Amino acid sequence: MKSIIPGRFVRVPAIRFVLLVVAVAVLAACARGAANGQQPQTEEIERGAVIYTERCAVCHGPNGEGEPNWKTPKEDGTYPAPPHTADGHTWHHGDDLLFQIIKGGGDSLEIPGFNSNMPAFAETLNDDDILAVLAYLKSLWPDEQRQFQHEVSLQESATAQ
Repeated sequence: MKSIIPGRFVRVPAIRFVLLVVAVAVLAACARGAANGQQPQTEEIERGAVIYTERCAVCHGPNGEGEPNWKTPKEDGTYPAPPHTADGHTWHHGDDLLFQIIKGGGDSLEIPGFNSNMPAFAETLNDDDILAVLAYLKSLWPDEQRQFQHEVSLQESATAQ
């Protein structure tokens, strides 16, 4: 698996985003029987849990449950914080994209019509902190979702080259 390149941002135009969603759905059907989703190391998960509690839980909830009605925009046009559990969509995205969202904030995606309250953590979390948070989030998912997300990360890395 290609390592995450700090500072690299993935631009996702609207049409590419739709194609990505379709590709992910197809990949999900193919990946159902696969069994090598990488479980992060316990120490990294524990460190990520502490950072998550300090920086993320205020919006995403103490157990990653997210805000109610997270799929529906609020009156101001922003979306509520999504859950990070298997009930959410975080596991549908590859490591590079998740890293970008945490580091650069939701607006770093540059998706027309998408408004996010997700702040950028580039000034408060270093790259290792962000990777620890990702490790913690992955620990919230069942094996099937973790494997699926691993496959998406591999595909994302292959297409970024």
